[in-house]
Amino acid sequence: MSINVTVGDKTYFPFVEKVSYEGADSDNPMSYKYYDENRLVGGKTMKDHLRFSVAYWHSFCGTGADPFGVGTKDFPWAVQQNPVALAKERMDAAFEFVSKMGIPFYCFHDVDVVDEATTILESEKRMRTMVDYAKEKQKASGVKLLWGTSNLFSHPRYMNGAATNPDFQVLAHAGARVKDMIDVTIELGGANYVFWGGREGYLSLLNTDMKREIEHLGRFLQIARDYGRKMGFRGDFLIEPKPCEPTKHQYDYDVATVITFLRQYGLEKDFRFNLETNHATLANHTFAHELQTAANAGLFGSIDANRGDEQNGWDTDQFPTNLFELTEAMLVILEAGGFANGGVNFDAKTRRNSTDLEDLFYAHIGGMDTFARALLIAHNILEKSPYKKLRAERYSSYDSGKGKEFEEGRLTLTDLHKIAIESGEPMQKSGKQELFENIINQYIR
Repeated sequence: MSINVTVGDKTYFPFVEKVSYEGADSDNPMSYKYYDENRLVGGKTMKDHLRFSVAYWHSFCGTGADPFGVGTKDFPWAVQQNPVALAKERMDAAFEFVSKMGIPFYCFHDVDVVDEATTILESEKRMRTMVDYAKEKQKASGVKLLWGTSNLFSHPRYMNGAATNPDFQVLAHAGARVKDMIDVTIELGGANYVFWGGREGYLSLLNTDMKREIEHLGRFLQIARDYGRKMGFRGDFLIEPKPCEPTKHQYDYDVATVITFLRQYGLEKDFRFNLETNHATLANHTFAHELQTAANAGLFGSIDANRGDEQNGWDTDQFPTNLFELTEAMLVILEAGGFANGGVNFDAKTRRNSTDLEDLFYAHIGGMDTFARALLIAHNILEKSPYKKLRAERYSSYDSGKGKEFEEGRLTLTDLHKIAIESGEPMQKSGKQELFENIINQYIR
């Protein structure tokens, strides 16, 4: 590993002073080729369009361990034995990295920032110390918290779920952790609070009362929302769907499933979606599909940016580099009005065999440049190409006459029967899918 650490001033990445935009012709791997944070795109800067964020857990806690082997990454900020001292050094490294990258936000779970203690009160005491430390770091750097959350899936107590656990004592423990992290998120000025139900599902229906578990999950989110609003949280609560892994079936399977759930429990006014590319893949959807479904319901919030592997059926969390896929996503995001409280959080990890500290920079630079290119391409498609016009023309028969009457609810089934007889067999109308795909490729430059 390429490491050069100056312990006294907490410098973990001395090989980089600042990652800056140098343009597509630059050969400097420690520079942005497309992400120019001050470049205006449709009246907004790239920085404001994309609202990039670093995932604390993958970038500063993940060691490269997987089900087949131990960690491969010996981080220089992970040598302290005292949990609070270790947490402070890790935070030093995190803010140094985020600042040198020029990224405006970060995200974390509670246990990413500092390890749990043996009791809830001692864990909260440790977190209070780290909140004070984070406030200093945020003030000095200008970096903000995009969202906070509580890890309700890693500890053995959550092996049967958290809010859906058949043991009430586990649910109560989960509630205590969420309460603390909502407080932390408010105190650090977090724009959102995320729920990811990593084990809110079942492994077997034989021992599962599904109806009761889903009701418990609904009630849990209701009281979490009520507490947050009571304490003054004005941001969005976010749900991050995933169909499976680690459970056989998770109750937050996909966007369509969660929309029904939110409406059933009266949560749709406070909750939006935090959508992840790799989770969409696992649900046999495209990322654009999940984004569009959320946008159609007025519930689009934020994204976790990564990608999966087409040859691998699990959540590989690779950094996003598929330009065509991200252009499709940015088309949906831009037409939905862009990000408000949300942003682009890199819930992605360097590969197990990428063990140099430089690799952390290369990975984020690549992801940010790809998103910047996708933003430019999508904006140009919407502003300059016939894309929107061609799509609108496919539905032009509903813009006037009987089609418009149907959309307005003024036709009965009997009316449709009569119209069909009078009109005869409809003419075929091409969907021109290849043309739409060609338009995207035309603007990829």
